[in-house]
Amino acid sequence: MKNKRVLVTGSSGFIGSHVADALDEQGYQVVLFDAVPSKYKTESQKEYIGDILNPDDIVKAIKDCQYVFHFAAQADIGSSSNDPTKTIHNNIIGTQNVLEAAIKHKVNRLLFASTIYVYSELGSFYRVSKQACEKIIEEYEKEFNLNYTILRFGSLYGPRANEFNGIRDFLTQALKNKKVVRRGDGEEIREYIHVKDAAQLSVNALDEKYKNTHIIITGNQQIKVKDLLTMI
Repeated sequence: MKNKRVLVTGSSGFIGSHVADALDEQGYQVVLFDAVPSKYKTESQKEYIGDILNPDDIVKAIKDCQYVFHFAAQADIGSSSNDPTKTIHNNIIGTQNVLEAAIKHKVNRLLFASTIYVYSELGSFYRVSKQACEKIIEEYEKEFNLNYTILRFGSLYGPRANEFNGIRDFLTQALKNKKVVRRGDGEEIREYIHVKDAAQLSVNALDEKYKNTHIIITGNQQIKVKDLLTMI
C-alpha cells in the first residue's frame, strides 16, 4: 500500500488535514484538494485548489490516484439548517462529482467521511445529506463496481478544530466569557475521540478487510455532556 497515490478532498479542514498528515507519515503520495490552500501542506504533498462542484477540477486532481478520502463538505450543522441548498449542493452533488471522477480514473476505493448522526434524528440537513451520500455511494458500487469504505465519525476534538466544533466552543466560551452556555439538559452521551487518533484509524481503513464496509470511528469511553462541562 505504501507509495500509493491518495487524494484527500477537504484537505484544509479539521479532519482532512490530519488524515493528510497521517498518510504522509506512512509513506503515501498525498494529493490535496480544497477551495483554499492548506496551512498544513508539507513539501512532499501536491495541492490542487478547486471547487467540489466543478467536475473538471476534481478530474484533474484525482488523476493517477488509487484511493480517495472524501472529506470536502458543509459540516456545520447550524449552517446546514440555515442554508439547506448550499448543504445539498456541496455534500450531495459534490460527492457525485467525486464518484464520477473516481470511475473515470478507475480509483481502487473511495473512503467517505460520514457521521454517527446517521443513527439520529438530529443533525438537520447535514445528517440528511450524509445519509443520502451513503446510499448513493452504495449504489455506485453495485452499478459501477466502485469500492468504498464509509467512515462514520463520532465527536472529534483536538488541534485545528473548526469554530463550530463542540469542545473548542466550550473551551473558548470558558476562557473568554468565564461561563459556557449550551442548549439541552446535559444528559446527552458522547464518545469523544482525538482527531489524530481518528485520522490514524481512517488510514488503517485502507486495509482490504474494510472494503465495502461501514466503520464507526469514535471514542471508547462514554461521558455525559454535563460531566464534560463540569471538567472544563
